[in-house]
Amino acid sequence: MRMPLDIRPLAAAPKVSPALLVAGLFLGGCSDVQLGSPESLWLLWLVPALVVFFIYAFRTKTRLLRHFAATEMLERLTSGVSRPRQYLKAMLVVIGLGAAILALAELRYGFTWEEVKREGVDIVVALDVSDSMLVEDAESGGRLSRLERAKREITDLLALLEGDRIGLVAFAGAAFVECPLTLDYGAAEIFLDAIDTDLIPVKGTDLAGAVRTALEAFEGSASSSQAIILITDGEDHSGDALKAAEEAALAGVRIFTIGIGRDEGAPIPQAKGGFRRDRRGDIILSKLDEPTLQKMALNTGGRYVRSVTGDVDLEQIYAQGIKATLEDQELGSKRRQRWEERFQWLLALALLVLMLEPLISDRVRRGGPARV
Repeated sequence: MRMPLDIRPLAAAPKVSPALLVAGLFLGGCSDVQLGSPESLWLLWLVPALVVFFIYAFRTKTRLLRHFAATEMLERLTSGVSRPRQYLKAMLVVIGLGAAILALAELRYGFTWEEVKREGVDIVVALDVSDSMLVEDAESGGRLSRLERAKREITDLLALLEGDRIGLVAFAGAAFVECPLTLDYGAAEIFLDAIDTDLIPVKGTDLAGAVRTALEAFEGSASSSQAIILITDGEDHSGDALKAAEEAALAGVRIFTIGIGRDEGAPIPQAKGGFRRDRRGDIILSKLDEPTLQKMALNTGGRYVRSVTGDVDLEQIYAQGIKATLEDQELGSKRRQRWEERFQWLLALALLVLMLEPLISDRVRRGGPARV
């Protein structure tokens, strides 16, 4: 998905002559000159290397010719060769190479101001941080907990977003906004890293509270562009989840639910080791309330996804679910500089001199001794 742009030029780029371009390139203080690919400039070492090669070649050629024949005979043999023309041909090759490298660096001169409008949808990810999310599923080799896997998937989702705002809600027995809706994906990732099971002291799984907190985070945005991604592995302890989903449906918000876990449930680990037990000493199993999650998604026009090992395909949910069904809204605009590409002048110069070089003969029509 690419971010749609509404670009409007606000100022005309200054007209500039090729001579001014070359002068501006070598003036370090010229703020109107920019290189699109400055890393290509390291190739400029080839220019002095080529100059050294030509100097060595000319001197070696002269030395070998003097060993081949006496001076008088050598002047006769080389009377039709023009050393200045040879120098000119070498200089054209050097100029062509230098101009080609500078063209490869994408010289830019002058710019226009553009107004860029950002359009997208609003997404709030509600992540379960209850203790049961510490379970390490057997299918995953016991390397990562459900929470860590979910956080990694959300990080991958952040890399996909282009122009969409995202917010984070953490919930267990209570819920709160960890990160408000933002276009700063780097800041959202920082907040995501801070999410842990110790974040909320109230234990349990309050799906209704998570949905209502996410709805509050949408304040001020268009209802046709809102989606909630609810990730959980437990059952709803509030018993009010479906009612909260109805409130979301009335507000025009779609809920995409993701259930993590197995039908038989999983024991809840404790920080000090072992598993949580009830008053009778039996191990407490955290079971996924799959029918409730399915109804929440169905009633709001969303989608339910089951993840057994903790792997969550958020990319598919984002591309085929959210972006395919929701309308983009204008989320703001900003002005930016659009630099004018001017490398064509240098590329044309490189082609011209390299095509001209073989057309210049190093021999002259008039006879006469040539200097060697």
